[in-house]
Amino acid sequence: MSILIVGEKPSVSRAISAVVGASSAHKGYTEGNGYIVSWCVGHLVGLKFPNDYGNGWEQKWSFSQLPMIPDSWLFHVTDSTKAQYDLLKNLMNKDEVTEIICATDADREGECIFRYVYNMARCRKPVKRLWVSSLEESAIRKALSIMKPMSAYDNLFNAGYARARADWLVGMNGSRLFSVRYGGKLNIGRVQTPTLAMIVQRDAEVNGFVKQKYFTADLNCGAFTLSSARIDDEKSADALVSACDGSTVTISSVKREVKTDKAPKLYDLTTLQREANKGFGYTAQQTLDYTQSLYEGKLVTYPRTDSQYLSDDMAQTTLDVAKLCDSYFGFSISHTPDIKKVINNGKVSGHHAIIHTSGISTADLSSLPTGEKNILTLIVTKLICATAPAHKYEAVKLTGICNGTEFTATGRTILDMGWKAYAKQTDKKNDEKSLPAVSEGQTFTVQASKGEHFTSPPKPYTDVICYERGIRNRP
Repeated sequence: MSILIVGEKPSVSRAISAVVGASSAHKGYTEGNGYIVSWCVGHLVGLKFPNDYGNGWEQKWSFSQLPMIPDSWLFHVTDSTKAQYDLLKNLMNKDEVTEIICATDADREGECIFRYVYNMARCRKPVKRLWVSSLEESAIRKALSIMKPMSAYDNLFNAGYARARADWLVGMNGSRLFSVRYGGKLNIGRVQTPTLAMIVQRDAEVNGFVKQKYFTADLNCGAFTLSSARIDDEKSADALVSACDGSTVTISSVKREVKTDKAPKLYDLTTLQREANKGFGYTAQQTLDYTQSLYEGKLVTYPRTDSQYLSDDMAQTTLDVAKLCDSYFGFSISHTPDIKKVINNGKVSGHHAIIHTSGISTADLSSLPTGEKNILTLIVTKLICATAPAHKYEAVKLTGICNGTEFTATGRTILDMGWKAYAKQTDKKNDEKSLPAVSEGQTFTVQASKGEHFTSPPKPYTDVICYERGIRNRP
């Protein structure tokens, strides 16, 4: 008797094979120790296209065909991966296989990938779900010990299946509608079309932007400069500069406030993609690919997550991997990582935040490709920052009156670098200079000058910005 484990990719399945002892390799699967481990290589089964339904939908496209709404949804085997589907079908229905473990990616897409094959193969054998966020041996063993029946994830499958049908209805009907309307083949999609509309609108805003000049009157007080509010009329700015030059400014207000910047949250996929784009110019897909590769290399946890917290059962593991950072990344950590900051069971849904694993202690990190190394460094840095003390500074705002007009200056003095001592990316706020000790009523003789400034156009969209705004496929 054997247990069949079905993964989503060969690399993930190999990691599982090593844990369960399925070491004998065959074409399309491994076997041993009472287990057979195979994989799906992505979607082996999908929804049929309209032409495959009949109903006249296979004829020349016309308005009379619309809307196309199937009475029942039909599936087909993908031609390019039919051989792997046939193998899985045979394995699922093999007499010696008494139980199946679904080990596809632990998300709704992974759930659909497995169930489409399971249903198409007309298999009725009992299935358990392997839900794991790390490919480390200890994580896989733990996940194998707490598996639930497949029925516990029915709603996850229903969500994925509903999205697939929505994609079909919008894409197939919309594409035919607009193609017939405008006399040429046009592809319409639930995701791509609103994304395209956003980009076109923003491009129009950028191309139609006319920069506007505005001015400030700046008073040089020696150790600091006070500036007026925005002035749109240049003659008014010149008049104010002329009136104030060589005059006396009186400090009317000195406001000092100690402020705190809390440590950042851990990465979910979106925040990782955003910061990788800012820091390295990577697209959202590049970041996902690099992180997926690190995950398959057992160096980071599951990437497709929308959570920025960890569950409480991970506290000790997180503390252990945080302590590895000094040895392998040279942070010179001067604080004891406060793991409680990143623990919140209520904010962990399917998957916890992305963190590195203990695999960094045994891997040859110097051999990693540049992209993967950069992403790993971001992930490691984020855990160090998230568990570090808050950044504290004193914010100062000076207000002065000259010739009946109000001028201001702002600055900050860092009191405790906290987590920003470890942050790799620069913070423009940290460039704000500290201001000298000044008291209310103090006066300064000033030199006045005119500052010229220009309004800035809106920034063109990147795929990361679109992803942040909800135009996404996964997770």
